[in-house]
Amino acid sequence: MTLSAKNEKGFTLIELMVVVVILGVLAGLIVPRLMGRTDEAKQVKAQVDIAAIETALKLYRLDNGNYPPTEQGLMALVEKPASDPMPVKWHEGGYLEKGKTPKDPWNREYLYLCPGIHGDFDIISYGGDGAPGGEGKDRDIKSWELE
Repeated sequence: MTLSAKNEKGFTLIELMVVVVILGVLAGLIVPRLMGRTDEAKQVKAQVDIAAIETALKLYRLDNGNYPPTEQGLMALVEKPASDPMPVKWHEGGYLEKGKTPKDPWNREYLYLCPGIHGDFDIISYGGDGAPGGEGKDRDIKSWELE
């Protein structure tokens, strides 16, 4: 066995310790930055959901001449309403993908009001805490505030 073959057997303990320390430093710098992104991603998802619901509501209105009232709720976009005002030309298969109303990222129903206080209709997710108001991760996502 030659001298060069002995040197190629593996890593020394010092080399392994240096790699572990470097990985620890990188994890310490990167992980905290990613941790806060979960709440931000949920808020963005709620905004996208609300925009999709708004589009479905507009299609419903084009077909039927009005938005579903609060009593019929967002279910009118999935199942043909059986109460007044009856839809004139309800689209077979509904207006939302997957045939169900989406829940917000915190697994709660979106609040739907029609007529709305801020427009023809209002759609609200109460954010992380599920209660009106709040800041940061608990901030409400409202249809009339979307860009």
